[in-house]
Amino acid sequence: MLPRGSRVRTKQDHAELGRSGRRVRAGSVVVHSVYTDVDSPPRAGFTVGRRVGNAVVRNRVRRRLREQTRLRLSSLPRGTAVLIRALPGAAGATSVELGSSLDSAFRTVRSAASARSTGPQRTARST
Repeated sequence: MLPRGSRVRTKQDHAELGRSGRRVRAGSVVVHSVYTDVDSPPRAGFTVGRRVGNAVVRNRVRRRLREQTRLRLSSLPRGTAVLIRALPGAAGATSVELGSSLDSAFRTVRSAASARSTGPQRTARST
């Protein structure tokens, strides 16, 4: 289980991440990520749709994703919120395969965050 402060819990937060988040597909998951300037711990939310399988399968996939994310969430920069969406292939994936998919996606999220923080600073032009 993720700690309470590390969860994306509200419907509005889920919708915002899905709409405006940067998308990264890796294996059988899609990770939407948004970086906020808030100095808060990284947060994660999960979406497992009906196309993945029946309720038993969806809950199993969600539990596996939650555990694999819990082990990796501290590797993300502070202020990052991610929404992890399972694709239909996640139903047949093992926990190790889901973990490697998350590793790949989180690597991309981290590189985007580091490029943003070390990139050239834009300054306002005076006219």
